Amino acid sequence: MKKIISFLKKNKAIIFQWFLFAFMLLIVMVVFNKTSTKNFFLSMELKSFDLRQMIIAEHKKTNKDIVIVTVDDASYEYLLNHYGEWPVPRGVYADFVNYVEAQKPTVVAFDLLFLKSFRSSIESDRQLVKVFKKYDNLYTAMNFDDQPIEIRTPVELPAKLKSNVKIESPIFRPYVFQNCRSIMNDIMSVTSNIGQINTVKSDDGVNRLAPLIVGYPEYDRAALKSGEMKPIKTDLYPYMTLKVAQRYLKDKEGIDTDKLVVDKDNNLLMGNRKIPMFPDSQVVLNWYGESGLKANKTFTYVPFWKVLETMNGNTHNSLPKDYFKGKVVYFGTSVVSLSDIKVVPTEKYLPGVELHATLLNNIIDNSIIKAFSPTFNIAITMVVSVLVGLVVYFTASIFTSLLAAMAIILTYLVIATYGMYYFNIWLWVASPIGGSILAFILAYIVKYIVKSRDFEYTYKLATTDGLTELYNHRFFQEQMIMNIDYSKRSGQKFSLILIDIDFFKKFNDTYGHQAGDAVLKQVAQTLKKTVRSSDIVCRYGGEEMSIILRDTDKEEAKITAQKVCDAVANRMFKLGPNLERHVTISLGVSTYPENGITPTELIEFADKGLYSAKENGRNQVGCID
Repeated sequence: MKKIISFLKKNKAIIFQWFLFAFMLLIVMVVFNKTSTKNFFLSMELKSFDLRQMIIAEHKKTNKDIVIVTVDDASYEYLLNHYGEWPVPRGVYADFVNYVEAQKPTVVAFDLLFLKSFRSSIESDRQLVKVFKKYDNLYTAMNFDDQPIEIRTPVELPAKLKSNVKIESPIFRPYVFQNCRSIMNDIMSVTSNIGQINTVKSDDGVNRLAPLIVGYPEYDRAALKSGEMKPIKTDLYPYMTLKVAQRYLKDKEGIDTDKLVVDKDNNLLMGNRKIPMFPDSQVVLNWYGESGLKANKTFTYVPFWKVLETMNGNTHNSLPKDYFKGKVVYFGTSVVSLSDIKVVPTEKYLPGVELHATLLNNIIDNSIIKAFSPTFNIAITMVVSVLVGLVVYFTASIFTSLLAAMAIILTYLVIATYGMYYFNIWLWVASPIGGSILAFILAYIVKYIVKSRDFEYTYKLATTDGLTELYNHRFFQEQMIMNIDYSKRSGQKFSLILIDIDFFKKFNDTYGHQAGDAVLKQVAQTLKKTVRSSDIVCRYGGEEMSIILRDTDKEEAKITAQKVCDAVANRMFKLGPNLERHVTISLGVSTYPENGITPTELIEFADKGLYSAKENGRNQVGCID
């Protein structure tokens, strides 16, 4: 215990500094745990993610095997002019599929919902069903939602549409939808190449994620008829693009993707691909340049009207022969008025079909963004914040510390950006920047506190006697001048008591200097305990001490002096082991302004009283009229 106490005393300055740093960290943690703060930093983090994506997206290239056939504005007008309505008869899509399939594409996928059959176009619908039955590389979409049972009775989906995924993750909790927009039953009966195309927006309305697997309950049909939604179990259904990716990797790379596994770390394993997911099965998409809708800088876009013209033999606007050979052909709309437009990190208006193409490209490239856990990112925030705080604290110049802090933050930003570009990882930047700013401020607060404490310590060393811990002679002289000035302004009196320890030399000669030091310390303690806390007790020099009594007249000063004299005389002083002795003192008193108007005059008058006390037998207050 003694060693611990000794260590604490020797290193109290360092311990105090580290305590302040710990306190700083505690403040940072408390601030970051506030809900409003979390929401603010989450919003800023999403914006920072978007900014990094915009920076790196234009440096990434898309897979040239992916082609998007789009109903753009020109194609929409073309279709209205030729067919007089939208949607167009489904036989148009059947003819399109036959034309493309003749060129042997890898996949053809419709980002369209072929809902109920058109009574006016039954034969056209049958043509579409035939192509789905004929081609095993043809895919289409369905959509889940949460419409109430009063609006739409949940459909019973074929078992072949369910995901063949094995769940090993303890945290896997996919989002469950309670209803489904059923596509044509005839299509569902002839193909299993149907996947959901649900997307989930962030709170700010931006699409950054895509759910690879969602849940849809299997209901008690009898309960549904009576108006009650009674789930029997929840089945899992894959994203359409996940199915497209399985087919592509199987055909192009020979990878067995028939069996999917969600491992213990919540990664979706698909052949040699490890796809990091959130617990709800959503993945963070990695974006490519500007939208094809605006600048055609990413995926290859082909207007649907141009395909139709080629199919009709128009050589002026025709596509090259076997243009779609070996391609993954996505079919979707890019007309803003048709509502399938998304807001994404790199683009304000992105056709929904390109979101699916982006996910496919991510899976092919194995470039899905990995988002670290909040715990890991909070740890990173703490490290960066503490580093900034330490640099600021131990750097003398404000300008230098500011540059150093900015250098740390900029370095981290570069690391976070390059990490996203080269390693597809999402490191938080908003909270480390916020934490660094807070650490910068707190570090200066800590520096101010420490400097103030150092100043107080230095001032104490300069004004305090090391042995007795009383104020020293220099401080005494300063206080005498200050009290004279104060008394001149206020008209109040103040008094001075001079004290000398009787026979002090005898104590030193008889018992040694250590005993003399013990006497000085204990007399000093007695004086401080006896007078008021506002009174100033000083070591005048050697064995002499003094007390400045503010707002005290002559009579009050004499009473106080006598009280001090008695307190010392009545105390037994310990001079060493098994050695105790009585000690007495002699005192002299002076009062401003009647005994002097300068420090010298007051000291001389009190000194005369002290001499008188010694001449008259010591252990008393000397009186001079």
